[in-house]
Amino acid sequence: MHASYTKNLDLVIRKIERARLAYDPHHIVSLLAVSKYATIEQIQILHECGQRAFGENKVQDLKQKSQALESLPLEWHMIGTLQENKINALIDLAPTLLHSLDSLKLALALQKRLESKGKNMRTLLQLNTSFESTKSGVSPTQAPELYREILAQCPNIKLEGIMTIGAHSTDYKVVEKSFSLAKEVFDSLQGLGARTLSMGMSEDFEIAIACGANLVRIGSRLFA
Repeated sequence: MHASYTKNLDLVIRKIERARLAYDPHHIVSLLAVSKYATIEQIQILHECGQRAFGENKVQDLKQKSQALESLPLEWHMIGTLQENKINALIDLAPTLLHSLDSLKLALALQKRLESKGKNMRTLLQLNTSFESTKSGVSPTQAPELYREILAQCPNIKLEGIMTIGAHSTDYKVVEKSFSLAKEVFDSLQGLGARTLSMGMSEDFEIAIACGANLVRIGSRLFA
């Protein structure tokens, strides 16, 4: 399994590098391994192959896996929808980054708990740039105002960019448009400290990088 995972990781890194160089030789792209379907052993093996950052969709899975692997120097991200009743548990786990802040209501609830615990949390605002009803996130037109509201009302939330999920389509142009919209919003927010543009998964990360992504979330291509 080590040889297989090393091969998978090397191939993904090569593809990221090729897309990155085509976009801008000075552009830096980080790789987040999505481990929601991976076992603790599989995460450990990918770590031995050189991967350090992992993302989970559920707070309970993040807790179980991060605690089982606490002896390793791993960076944990929360990338799934955050339910309000899981906020306290997430704060206690102290993830490196929350990718899925998707409303002012959630931001205010998160701020209240962070303030009471004397903690901060780095977060991204999730956009729905594909306008698909199955996806969470705020609309691109509402995002700049909401971003400013969260910055103003939630001092313990350290907003540092945006996240989106690409359009569910086999049409390159449709997927590209969903990423380009996110990039436009991201560019408009850089004066407010936005520096992370999290977009692109196993099937579309090269399109995402071509549109300016600097953090990609890849699961099945690494753990296959």
